[in-house]
Amino acid sequence: MHRATLSRRLSNLLSVKSLVTLALTAVFSIMELRGAISQEFMTIYAVIIAFYFGTQTKKGVEPEVEGGNG
Repeated sequence: MHRATLSRRLSNLLSVKSLVTLALTAVFSIMELRGAISQEFMTIYAVIIAFYFGTQTKKGVEPEVEGGNG
């Protein structure tokens, strides 16, 4: 792996969005082990994870033009 690629991947991992997702996943794991996950937490976790992976898949696609008919 090239040094530039490794550096870019590391900086992407350290983005705020990634850190929040990793921290939330750690909290989810701890709560699951304790059997203390509430429905509210599950909803919030699902929304954040869906948003994170949804934005990851759109990175290779050109952004839509704002101000369209809609």
